[in-house]
Amino acid sequence: MRTSNSIRTGRAARTAAVVAAGALALSLTACGGGDGDKGGESGAEGGGKTAATVTLPRLDGQSLEVAAVWTGAEQDNFKKVLAEFEKRTGAKVTFVPAQDPIVNFLGSKIAGGAPPDVAMLPQPGAIKQAVDKGWAKPLGAEATKELGKNYSAGWQEIGSVDGKPYGVYYKAANKSLIWYNARVFENAGAAEPKTWDELLSTAQTVYDSGVTPFSVGGADGWTLTDWFENVYLSQAGPEKYDQLAKHEIKWTDPSVKEALTTLAQIWGKKDYVAGGPSGALQTEFPASVTQTFAGGDQPKAAMVYEGDFVQVNIAETEAKVGTDAKVFPFPAVGDTAPVVSGGDAAVILKDSEAAQALATFLASPDAAVIQAKLGGFLSPNKAVDTSAYPNEVQRKMAEALIAAGDDFRFDMSDQAPQAFGGTPGKGEWKALQDFLRNPKDVDGAQARLEADAAAAYGG
Repeated sequence: MRTSNSIRTGRAARTAAVVAAGALALSLTACGGGDGDKGGESGAEGGGKTAATVTLPRLDGQSLEVAAVWTGAEQDNFKKVLAEFEKRTGAKVTFVPAQDPIVNFLGSKIAGGAPPDVAMLPQPGAIKQAVDKGWAKPLGAEATKELGKNYSAGWQEIGSVDGKPYGVYYKAANKSLIWYNARVFENAGAAEPKTWDELLSTAQTVYDSGVTPFSVGGADGWTLTDWFENVYLSQAGPEKYDQLAKHEIKWTDPSVKEALTTLAQIWGKKDYVAGGPSGALQTEFPASVTQTFAGGDQPKAAMVYEGDFVQVNIAETEAKVGTDAKVFPFPAVGDTAPVVSGGDAAVILKDSEAAQALATFLASPDAAVIQAKLGGFLSPNKAVDTSAYPNEVQRKMAEALIAAGDDFRFDMSDQAPQAFGGTPGKGEWKALQDFLRNPKDVDGAQARLEADAAAAYGG
């Protein structure tokens, strides 16, 4: 499996981690501002018109279906981007809600003779799978040109298979963030931690004030893989991270044991997790966020770990990002704080002028600026002016992502075969849910992880 890991050195990644984490630490708790703090030009929605940077063909009478697993506000915001494409081309675009794992969803659609024209795939492993199955179509000259202009080599690489571009990484995520309820921290006299040991001390301070420290969305296994990856990257280092991501070392490796043991310092203290392990395993990701920022002085938890996209869910509460809801970089467990990214790539399944035009549009800054203005979104497109983001918190996260260039680490589970890293109730998702249920069983968790990984990777 080709990933951007092959073009990075561990030393460079460590440097980028320091730079990106430093940039975030300087400014993530800046006041977020409200709707009046929006910069840049608006897209399909808003007070102006986005200046076009790419020429699109007229596609009157043509139609497209675009499939993605996005729901709620994330889906609504993406539909505004598709509406702008319709306006500029005359094409009609229909959003098709997909289910995880999306490769299985697409397989059933293709078997039925009705695949969507374009799918937003959330894993490099899924892109490779789509190519291997003969589903994915290569990007054309115009889309490839936009990629070359607007994306670092690393983002181009993870959307390619055997050197040929198939995916446009439209959406990215900074997945090394912990969000917290500012009022709870203030009442408890708690400070933002920079190291894992300081995080444990902060958790105890919050607990002593009468509020449960952490909200964990354990019903969604992907949140647990993200926890693990941040601990592992910081503690074991980028070289080991790359090896584990490609299954060049086993999940029974001592470095995995150390990371799981570290995680158990939080997951294993039932009073540190809202609802205890059983409650966390029944809490889906959106609720893990909203219960942290609702309830006045007594929310169900003080902190919730996840990426920049948490802002979309915070918006469903009365909390304001930058004032009521603040954020700090995932603390350093080892020598440096981790910088883990994720993303969603547009992949063409039915080749046509309209599908290629949409891929070109999504590879341009024109599309990303529209969704950037709406919040809860980061683009890996370096041509997007950060003034398009709606608040200072999001601008700094975007700047840190772009500043990392090629030297980021992509979400490990998203690099894995989907059977291991991206299927509810199976593989890594299930093994870590079982570990959350019983964090004392480190050896058992390692054995299950390795057995599932060996089956998925083919030995």
